[in-house]
Amino acid sequence: MTPDTNDDPNELVRLAENAARTAAPALIAGFRSEMDISFKRDAHDVVTKYDREAERVISEVLQSGAPGSQILGEETGSSGEARLRWIIDPIDGTANFARGLAYWCVSIAAEVDGEVVAGVVLDPMADHLFAAADGEATLDGTPMRSASASDDRSTLLTSFPNQHDVDLLGDAAFELLAQITNDYQHHHSTGSGALNLAHVAAGWSDATMGFDTSPWDVAAGAHILRRAGGNYAGFREGVAVDRPQESLDYVATGAGGDHSALIARVRELSSRWFPAA
Repeated sequence: MTPDTNDDPNELVRLAENAARTAAPALIAGFRSEMDISFKRDAHDVVTKYDREAERVISEVLQSGAPGSQILGEETGSSGEARLRWIIDPIDGTANFARGLAYWCVSIAAEVDGEVVAGVVLDPMADHLFAAADGEATLDGTPMRSASASDDRSTLLTSFPNQHDVDLLGDAAFELLAQITNDYQHHHSTGSGALNLAHVAAGWSDATMGFDTSPWDVAAGAHILRRAGGNYAGFREGVAVDRPQESLDYVATGAGGDHSALIARVRELSSRWFPAA
C-alpha cells in the first residue's frame, strides 16, 4: 500500500475544503444554464458534464495535496489503494442541479484505515460550509450542535420515496411514507442526502433517512453529524453497521428527541431487500 503524506484530520479537512471551493465556481456558473443530461441507473438518476469535470478538479487538488491517496468518486469509481481514501460526490443532488433547484452540494470525506476522520459538505449557492475533523463540527467556521424534537413536533428531510425505493420495497415504500406523514410534523423530499445530513447537523432539521445509499452519499455528512452531537443508525440487510460509508440504509437524527419507531421500521425494511450481486 502506498504511504500517505499526512493523516492529520485537521489538515485533511482543510484540503477537502480547498478542493470543494476550487470546483465550486464552475458549478455556480453552470447552474441554471442549458446543459445536456445523461442517465445512469434509470431516468431518475441523472449526470451532467459538470459532475464529471468537478470530480476531476476535486481529485487533482486532493491528490496534489496528499500524493498517493486513493480516490473513490461517484463518477469515476475507485483508483489505487492507500491508507488515505477520499470519498467524493462532486454534485450530490444532480437532479436538482440540472433542473435549477438550489438544493445540491459538494461532499468530500477523508477515510484513514477504514475510518472517516474528516468531512466537508459545501453548499455553493447558499455559501455554507459544513465541516468536521476530530473536534467540533462547524458551520462557516463557527461550532454547531445538532438538536432534535420528538417525532410529532419535528421535521424529516428525505429523498423518499423515489422510483428506486419503490422498486426495492414495493408497497412497503408507501406504507412507510404514510407512517412518516402521520408521525412527523413536516416531511420534505429534497433530493440531496448529503445536504440533508448537514442540515440535521446544523439543527435546521430533526432527522433524515435513506435506502440503498453509496459511500459518497453519507460519508462526509454522517461524520459531520456525529461531531455535531447527532446520531447515525446505519444498516446493511438489517444488521447494524457502525461505519456509515459501509451502510446501505440509515436513519440520522439530531441530539434529543425520540425517533425509535422510524429507526425500527427502516431496520426491518433493510432486512427485506438485498443489493444486486
